[in-house]
Amino acid sequence: MKDLAVLKERIIEGYRISKDDAITIVNSKNKEVIYEIANEIRERLMGNVFDLCSIINAKSGKCSENCKWCAQSSHFKTSVNTYDLVDKKTSVELAKQNAEYGVNKYSFVTSGKALSNNDLDTLCEYIEEVDKDTNINVCASMGLLDEERLKKLKAAGVVRYHCNVETSANNFSKLCTTHTLDDKIKTIKICQKLGMEVCSGGIIGMGETMEDRIDMALMLRDLGIKSIPINILNPIPGTPLEDSKKLTNEEILTTIAIFRIINPDAWIRFAGGRLIISDIQDKALRSGVNAAITGDLLTTTGATVLEDIKRIKDTGFTILE
Repeated sequence: MKDLAVLKERIIEGYRISKDDAITIVNSKNKEVIYEIANEIRERLMGNVFDLCSIINAKSGKCSENCKWCAQSSHFKTSVNTYDLVDKKTSVELAKQNAEYGVNKYSFVTSGKALSNNDLDTLCEYIEEVDKDTNINVCASMGLLDEERLKKLKAAGVVRYHCNVETSANNFSKLCTTHTLDDKIKTIKICQKLGMEVCSGGIIGMGETMEDRIDMALMLRDLGIKSIPINILNPIPGTPLEDSKKLTNEEILTTIAIFRIINPDAWIRFAGGRLIISDIQDKALRSGVNAAITGDLLTTTGATVLEDIKRIKDTGFTILE
């Protein structure tokens, strides 16, 4: 493990590892050393600060896209709740509550390939009120929007836009055919051009290889992404992935660690599927994670905000304000 220790110091000094480096690391027999290295890189480059964000599922279901993992796709028969835009009062009050808890960011998330102009205008009104009435940073995840609509969101107060790449370039078309990875990257680059921060990550456990996960992590690094949510597939009955094989704890922890090692100064964020790994969450917090989506998630239930804050502080972190 001497070579890994040397590599760790080089990463801390500014070296960014190659794909061959990453493959060598994940193939190391002593996985505990990998986790320790990832944790030390996180601690030395980013300190013990933890970033929390929350979301509101502002529009649910009836999505035209055929993403195989998604309960909200109209192509599949699932039991997901379906509704149009939530009301302003609900969305603003939830934002205020999260702000009072000390959550740093609050994201409006909508189903569909791209939000309509009318719905966008309505949500911009909500966003302006949240921005005016709270100190919470507002984020948005509203599909593959063009530059004009993204400008509207920025003007309304959105500081960060979320658009997952989902998986590797090699694997994407096996999971979705109604839009492409290039469509997503185009949206990401427009946001960056406009000066918005970008949150982008993916889902593991969809039949991809560890090499696919490494490729995704490298792609995110090349795109300059500094907030990377890692979702663990929670197979939804009625979707094509409902019988997917559960990942082992080792696979999950190794994936988290290599994402940290490849993206040493990014926020590596717990996202969907956290309840699946409740028994190893503390270990994941010591394997490179330093951010999380808290509260209820999109179509599954997440941990409560106060429970999350206590657990994170008990692990030695302070919450980013």
